[in-house]
Amino acid sequence: MPARPALYRWRPLVAAALLCLTSAAFATDDRALRNALEAARSQQWERIDQRTIHGHPLAGYVEYHRLRGRLPQAEPGQILDFIERHADSPLGEWLRGQAIAQYGYAGRYGSLLAVADGEPAGTARQCYYYSALLGSDPQTAAEGGLALWTVGRSQPDACDGLFDALRSRGVIGEQQVWERKMLAWQAGESGLVSYLGRQLGSRWQEARQAMERLSGDFAAVTRVPTCLGPECRGSGPLFAAAMHGFTRADTEAALEAWRKVAPHLPIKRDHHDAIQRDLIFYTLVRDIRHNRSWVDQALAGRSDADLLELRVRAALGERDWRGVLSWLNRMEPETRDDSRWHYWAARAHEQLGDRDRARDAYVLAAQGRSFFGFAAADRINQPYALSLERNGFDDSYRQQVSRWPAVQRTEALLRIDEPGLAASEWYAAVERADEREARALADYAQRRGWHAKLVQTTITGHMWDALDWRFPEAYREHFLHWGRMTGVDPYLLMGIARRESAYNPTALSPAGARGLMQVMPGTATQLARQLGISDPGPYGVLDPELNIRLGSTYIRDMLDRYRGNRLAAAAAYNAGPGRVDRWLADAPEEFDLFVESIPFRETRLYVQAVLSYRAIFESLANGGNSEGVSMLSPAEKTVRYDRSLLARN
Repeated sequence: MPARPALYRWRPLVAAALLCLTSAAFATDDRALRNALEAARSQQWERIDQRTIHGHPLAGYVEYHRLRGRLPQAEPGQILDFIERHADSPLGEWLRGQAIAQYGYAGRYGSLLAVADGEPAGTARQCYYYSALLGSDPQTAAEGGLALWTVGRSQPDACDGLFDALRSRGVIGEQQVWERKMLAWQAGESGLVSYLGRQLGSRWQEARQAMERLSGDFAAVTRVPTCLGPECRGSGPLFAAAMHGFTRADTEAALEAWRKVAPHLPIKRDHHDAIQRDLIFYTLVRDIRHNRSWVDQALAGRSDADLLELRVRAALGERDWRGVLSWLNRMEPETRDDSRWHYWAARAHEQLGDRDRARDAYVLAAQGRSFFGFAAADRINQPYALSLERNGFDDSYRQQVSRWPAVQRTEALLRIDEPGLAASEWYAAVERADEREARALADYAQRRGWHAKLVQTTITGHMWDALDWRFPEAYREHFLHWGRMTGVDPYLLMGIARRESAYNPTALSPAGARGLMQVMPGTATQLARQLGISDPGPYGVLDPELNIRLGSTYIRDMLDRYRGNRLAAAAAYNAGPGRVDRWLADAPEEFDLFVESIPFRETRLYVQAVLSYRAIFESLANGGNSEGVSMLSPAEKTVRYDRSLLARN
């Protein structure tokens, strides 16, 4: 592929022409472009006067819809020309994807391959792509098609032709049908299970009967034949699927059955490992002590980072400090070299009386900018390692940035009320940018007050140390005001909003939470009644100031519930107070063990993020200096994390 041009060299003639546009001209041209884009989306070309949009930075969007409407008749040369001319915009790849889909549907496989640039994104397009390769590269087509086949769910209609061709060539046979049938059974896709069953011959009758028996009783896994299908090749997929269901339903009984049947099973190593992994995972998650000795023996030969994490957490819950060190040492070095694990190694050494090793491990942990890194720094009384990176650009370079075509298109899209397209343009530009250019774009977003774009720009551009950009002073006055009004630490409010929405005021979660602080509409109604104000409704709650007011009130109520403890209140903000009450009933007493014992990974990470973020916000307000900043109060570090933390017992 040809090298892509640097951002600041993109289409300089267009950029220069843009300098001549006045504010009035922008308004006129934008109005014409908006009308043209609306007409283009509905393919009403008679409504468009090309002269009114010629030279507009968004003219390519109108052309995109024109070419898209001509597919699949449009020739590949036209598509490739558009892609080349719009290589600095997401438009080029969007049209490539549309062309692959349309050419594939029409069976124009030569045209498809002419515009494709390797395997496309999306299952349907991938199926068309590998269908196109059947003639010229059958090996790649077979490998790609087989990967698309071997899933436990129905695939798009676009895959039917590919799968039929692979069946006729013998790539997909009864063995592959059986493997997919077992994946579908495991996934609960009963319709696909029945469909695939009709494609199996008499040699699979006993295997089908075994599956039917196990469908009604997983415990029968010890009583069905161990050799199923031709040459026993049906046993591995069946036992892997059955044991998955059995382990989820009754882990203790599943392990007992597995220990009986495993020595006699003629199955591949990958099926054996998958079954064993499930048993280890669910045993540790459900804390089944009866299975522990088997788990420890099975884990001795594995290096799965997530399983070893669970085992370390189990040892922490039991205060088995020697076990903590033993299981930490089994982790891969790159996994173990993390502030979290250095911290727990230090705690273990400390509990075992080895103060020198404990301090060495705390020093390593304190190098991290994280919850456990900050907790380690507190243990050894040193400032937090912020590793703050400062960035600055002179006015001349900033003027160049403002003329970059991607910036101009983003601004124009925002002017015509196309925020989704504007975001796509912006993040595509960040992805293509080199390090300096990406930072220049972040600087531009900061100066424009695009808080959500700024945060996402730092993520896309991997600017992990640019804390002024990652944690901007967004809505600061509202946070300070409602922090004062509710008596809530304003930096805690900032930390919650940063974690909840990354400062996107229109953020909407799958569960329905809305706005900067992700307030549920039902909660907003209750809080509004509590405050004596009108119910904001699902859209009013998006107002940034009102959202912050409601979120501040809710976290204040959680703080009241837990005697001002911000750690427990943050957990309740994410998971609900009922769950936190139950966790406190069984919790370890120290703050760090309480955090590590939170059973929901999302909440466990949430609490760590919110508390570390609040320390960062406070440090930034202190000029980037963490001297005198403490992530937790002395009481939060020393209080017993149990039911005594509840204000109402």
